[in-house]
Amino acid sequence: MNRLDEYLKNKPNDLLSVYFTAGYPHLNDTVKIVQSLEKNGADLVEIVMPFSDPMADGPIIQKSSGVALKNGMSIRVLFQQLSDIREKVSIPLVLMGYLNPVFRFGMEKFCQHCKNAGIDGVILPDMPLEVYKKEYEDLFAEYGLYNIFLVSPTTSDRRLRNILPASQGFVYMVSSSATTGDQIDVQAHMEYLNRIRSIDPELPVLMGFGIDNHQKFRQVCAHANGGIIGSAFIRALEKEGPLEDKIRAFVKTIK
Repeated sequence: MNRLDEYLKNKPNDLLSVYFTAGYPHLNDTVKIVQSLEKNGADLVEIVMPFSDPMADGPIIQKSSGVALKNGMSIRVLFQQLSDIREKVSIPLVLMGYLNPVFRFGMEKFCQHCKNAGIDGVILPDMPLEVYKKEYEDLFAEYGLYNIFLVSPTTSDRRLRNILPASQGFVYMVSSSATTGDQIDVQAHMEYLNRIRSIDPELPVLMGFGIDNHQKFRQVCAHANGGIIGSAFIRALEKEGPLEDKIRAFVKTIK
């Protein structure tokens, strides 16, 4: 069983997924951040593979990607860092990135490295459903890797009926016409969540983009299975002080 399925079966609600850029603020911080997040109560971790043109990300995560690339982070370096991550953490791990660097690395090689490192899922926002179904679905299945799709309030019911059956682990629910870090009106998105539930009531839904405090996290968890936080966590990492202290304080503030 994929670790995402197993974890969400045992804890289906109030899930905190934290999203951060590999190699930021320093090249070798990646594993330390994952370990600290698990230690302090995060349920899932999304590790961003930095890219020079992260179209779905706002200025805070764009900046962190730029710093990470200057620090020397790449997919190859990231897999080297994650080679023994499963000796250190047990929570589900998801890689998030864009198609261009993955294509350059090699899709099958990428899936093989994910399997070797114990990665449970991948989010590639710019990979169309049709391309995934035609070219990569069997490959992902071969390596036990889940492909997690993003949907927005502008996604039609017809499109949802195609995307949701192909989604594995959970579906990533984002606010309309937004980039990471934008503020959202949680209540305004409930009709949209209800549309998703009416089509697939069993698939876990995590809401992201714009959650930056305890109140918003609790509002999201009252309706969805959990919340995804990225930009607010990156801002926390930019503060002065020991890494462990910053992460502990951040998770405590949210939960």
